[in-house]
Amino acid sequence: MNTTGTAADRSRGPHRPLGRRGGAPLLAGALTLLLTAGLTSACGTAAAPADACGWMTEPLSADAGHTVILVDGSASVRGTTAGRDYAGGIGRLLAAVVRRKDTVSVGTFSGDSAQITWTAKDRSADWVTGNDNVVNQKTRKQQAAECLSGFVGKAQRAAPHGSGSNVLAALTAGAAALDSTSGRHSLLVLTDGLSTTGCADLRAAAFRDRREIDAIARVCAARDETPALRGVHLTLAGVGQPATDQPAPTPAQRTWLGTLWRTLCGAGTAAAGASCTVPPTVIGTADHPRPRKQPPRDPVIRYADDRPETYRLPGAALFDSDSSTVRRTALPLLSDVAVSARTTPGSRVAVYGYVDPRGRPDNNHRLSQARADAVQKVLTGLGLTRVTAYGRGLPKGCATPDRAAARKMSAAQRLQCDRRVDIDIIRK
Repeated sequence: MNTTGTAADRSRGPHRPLGRRGGAPLLAGALTLLLTAGLTSACGTAAAPADACGWMTEPLSADAGHTVILVDGSASVRGTTAGRDYAGGIGRLLAAVVRRKDTVSVGTFSGDSAQITWTAKDRSADWVTGNDNVVNQKTRKQQAAECLSGFVGKAQRAAPHGSGSNVLAALTAGAAALDSTSGRHSLLVLTDGLSTTGCADLRAAAFRDRREIDAIARVCAARDETPALRGVHLTLAGVGQPATDQPAPTPAQRTWLGTLWRTLCGAGTAAAGASCTVPPTVIGTADHPRPRKQPPRDPVIRYADDRPETYRLPGAALFDSDSSTVRRTALPLLSDVAVSARTTPGSRVAVYGYVDPRGRPDNNHRLSQARADAVQKVLTGLGLTRVTAYGRGLPKGCATPDRAAARKMSAAQRLQCDRRVDIDIIRK
């Protein structure tokens, strides 16, 4: 803020000394106008000028910490008419970023890739450096919080580039964006936690117990999809809070989701100097304007209890190439499946074996049946009595209703999807 007078004032030449009787009111009035102008220039206010956030692009402090804020752009968060209002619900979290005077980048993620659409990049929330005026510091501190809220709101309105969401891929991308930066590394991810792709795909989840969470964590580790978050302080806000017009989890299912993400992100923050927090932040809702173009149709996670509980296990985690012998390292995972089946009253289990097209065509069905039989034998040895095994040979496609995402898979991902064992725990 410049308190030396306007350009018009300076053009009039030297100021005359103010008289004792009229000077004080005039000086007070001028200061009042200047202070009012500064305090009403924050982003988000009706009178905010276009460049109220412009100072945040000034040269960055070399000692500043860095925060990356990622907003889930999937339909479960956006909803059709009223979505979650992250910009209005994370004021306390943004205030902490401003107190630290971090350099901040804000973006949105969607789909199965780790692609981020940035809405703000390398904006400095340092309201102190180069600003010795106490009043100006207070103004800039308020502006920083409101500008960051505006950037988050813009990210919420960004059109998603793909259907569904892969939260673990977003964590990996966010951590990668922090790799080349200095200072404290913070990652704030705003999501309902309802992944629909990747190893943490929850469309077949039962949302019931810790055993399932541990099984998901082991599959993610086997597929090397657990993000490396060394030195990153991660916060996941809004978990278990989809848009109000989407299927809603029960309180117990929201608790399960929180435990799942603390487990998954905790596995990636095992290194010193890292942390993982899932705070009980309550995110409100806000009406969203109708998008200019139709966003991609997203898969929906439902919480019905009458469908089969399906475990899709990658073949690489169960068998060596061209082998039907179950690896010893896979036994804990199959033990979890057996426990889940034993604790589901009246259930039966169906095992489906699949192979990828790299083997001999005349051996595909034989190998898939041998693998299904091997898994059946392990499950029977773990106390299950109603287990059937089916060799299905080559699958007709990846086990996902999202055909667009399946078409974008790499050759290696498609082979991994083909070479698998599906285990259904059928309740009826």
